[in-house]
Amino acid sequence: MLMPAIKARASAYWRLMRADRPIGTLLLLWPTLSALLIAGNGEPPVKILVIFMLGVWLMRSAGCVINDYADRHIDGHVSRTKMRPLARGELHSWEALVLFVGLLAVALLLVLQLNKNTIYLSFAAAAVATLYPFSKRVTQLPQVVLGIAFSSGILMAFTALDQGLPLAAWLLFLANLSWTVAYDTEYAMADRDDDRQIGVKSTAILFGRYDRFAIALLQLLTLLLLLGLGWLISASWLYYLSLVITSGLFVWQHRLLWQRQPQHCFAAFLHNNHVGWVITLAIAIEFWFMR
Repeated sequence: MLMPAIKARASAYWRLMRADRPIGTLLLLWPTLSALLIAGNGEPPVKILVIFMLGVWLMRSAGCVINDYADRHIDGHVSRTKMRPLARGELHSWEALVLFVGLLAVALLLVLQLNKNTIYLSFAAAAVATLYPFSKRVTQLPQVVLGIAFSSGILMAFTALDQGLPLAAWLLFLANLSWTVAYDTEYAMADRDDDRQIGVKSTAILFGRYDRFAIALLQLLTLLLLLGLGWLISASWLYYLSLVITSGLFVWQHRLLWQRQPQHCFAAFLHNNHVGWVITLAIAIEFWFMR
């Protein structure tokens, strides 16, 4: 009887961290890897690479935990989230807080191995990530808060490699910010009806019937910023080809979004993982083989 109970509890913690759903981690990982490749001229130190990869997993997990803590009283009223551990009562609220603090503590141990400027940025990034789930109560733009949190690793990658914060870092930061707002609006479209009933705010509700148009504009802005980044780093044709492929991936997402069916909106969100790896792979090949 003891082992099944331990397994059930371990499963609840695992699902609370959303470790069984890696897409969110990958969406955070791809732009961070891209930044490390650019800042490190294709050869970021292995130690820095490992620290950032572990940090991405820890911070995404911590973000999911604090999100579910903040939403513990409303997740049960949303069809897509009603099976989450806190909503079902599998774990107590205090257990989520202890796990959140523990994840942040381990992340802090990692970041303390980096330089002073990166440590300062990490505190700001953690604060924004913690703020995100609560911002859904007070602003129609929580996706922008998430975008800042998901883009902070880009700036940290440049400072960790003693590159400061050059224009390339800011172009990639802004490109990732606009991309994040776009794909998280797709995510919010899947929950829009439930969110309206329970009073949760989102860009999907803010944009209303112009949601697809707003997403298209954000995706276009992402591509334009990435074009600027390519010019700045003197990228080859391969990088620009990846942007053409990305444009096609965005078009496919709009096909999924066309009828605004919740399951298709969520599928469009998940599809962004392909956008991330296409661009990151192109940047990796750019530095490894094209120079």
